[in-house]
Amino acid sequence: MGRMASYRRDLAVRASVDQGLLSPAEPVVALLDTTGIRASAAALTSAFAAVTDTRVLHAFAVKAAPLVPVLRLLHDAGLGVEVASPGELALARAAGIPPTHTVLDSPAKTPAELRQALVLGIAVNADNLQELDRLDALVASAPTASPLGLRVNPQVGAGSIGALSTATATSKFGVALRDEGARAAVVQAYLDRPWLTRLHTHTGSQGVPLALMAEGVGEAYALAEEINHKAGRQQIDTVDIGGGLPVNFTSDEETPTYAEYARLLADTAPGLLDGRYRLVTEFGRSLLAKHGTVLARVEYTKTSGGRPIAVTHAGVQLATRTVYAPDSWPLRILAYDAEGRPRAGELTVQDVAGPACFAGDLLATGRELPLLHPGDVVAVPDTGAYCFAHHYAYNSLPRPAVHGFTVADDGAVTFSTVRKAQTLDEIVAEAGGAHANALVR
Repeated sequence: MGRMASYRRDLAVRASVDQGLLSPAEPVVALLDTTGIRASAAALTSAFAAVTDTRVLHAFAVKAAPLVPVLRLLHDAGLGVEVASPGELALARAAGIPPTHTVLDSPAKTPAELRQALVLGIAVNADNLQELDRLDALVASAPTASPLGLRVNPQVGAGSIGALSTATATSKFGVALRDEGARAAVVQAYLDRPWLTRLHTHTGSQGVPLALMAEGVGEAYALAEEINHKAGRQQIDTVDIGGGLPVNFTSDEETPTYAEYARLLADTAPGLLDGRYRLVTEFGRSLLAKHGTVLARVEYTKTSGGRPIAVTHAGVQLATRTVYAPDSWPLRILAYDAEGRPRAGELTVQDVAGPACFAGDLLATGRELPLLHPGDVVAVPDTGAYCFAHHYAYNSLPRPAVHGFTVADDGAVTFSTVRKAQTLDEIVAEAGGAHANALVR
């Protein structure tokens, strides 16, 4: 699938230039490969279908790509959504995602958020025992169709990126199972609440190895078995195993795979997949990252300290994590000429810089590429998740347009607008333009 994705990307870059999506007037644009997104969704569903006959809701983590057309596309491909804020819930509802395919997770839900979810019948995973106390009052006050659960932290350890490891000893998420008295308190919380029928865990995402992810799921499964045994019935009927499949940012190859993870789960916790439990997954980055590409024109080139530098229109406003933590979030850079054709030539060590006014705004440092020239196009692949959908408004740089694309058998590329480019008037409005005199009255 990597070669086909690369083929479609090359055609889309050329078509972006030919059709004027990328131009001197629009020097940065983001692309989404809809064929690739559908393929990832199909790979996820088939991977779990191969290891279990139980019912599985694959709930896409909206935070990975909060774009309404993307959510609609994934719903059309059979997925639901996992939301973590009122804004994400509003996006999911705008995309037409039904409550039965929606899961609400957040460590800081307000009473109003909980009340709305229960009225709508959305599944809710409480983050802590205090939140269960809030749910007690809401459940007693009005009937609800919402499946309700509790998130637990199995405390199995961290991956290579601490900020994305959510099963550490001191993680802010869930009830820490290995803290003194915590496991017993969780078990009692279920025994006291017959309506608490789900258990949720999530070990982390990028940088977390599959074995550690599976270990965390195994700990949750063991807890579910313990609770059901002590309850004398199948009280917990659904285990939400979170998401977190890491993404390969070094090539077009999609590794690891959902199939590998599903098989590992089958080996680690076979009882979880024997039909007694329904499952929920919450994958995000792994569904979208490989299918997004940022394109930016090279505005200027220069040399500093003997090193060539290409100044582009893509930087910290789009690839924020890469700019601030390049060792943890490196991105590939692909070079194209001004017509959108792959640039050939001798490899030259050079920097690729963004437009923001601080020295660290670099997409790549000391990268070997064919020497870039003004008017060339740089493509930044693997940016479909947590990049151009999460704009960082440094220097009031505008959000770029986002276009989905498909490629016909004859190579013709068709684009569909996902989100229009932000206008200067919209930037002014968001910056309080309607209240210009508010502080000088």
